[in-house]
Amino acid sequence: MDMANPVQFINQVRAEVAKITWPTRREVITTTIMVFIMAALASVFFSLVDLLIRSGLSVLLGFVGG
Repeated sequence: MDMANPVQFINQVRAEVAKITWPTRREVITTTIMVFIMAALASVFFSLVDLLIRSGLSVLLGFVGG
């Protein structure tokens, strides 16, 4: 593989960076809040599923063991 000219590489990097559309501050805050809400909902959901499975297994093992 040929080594690229460092100056040409830097110019290409600058051209690609200029094409980036950066999010606004409001978009960043909104998506961050959405991520926190979804993480909280997921944790509540999985906690409830864990509680349900634990209770079900406890009842099942109570019948089998007792």
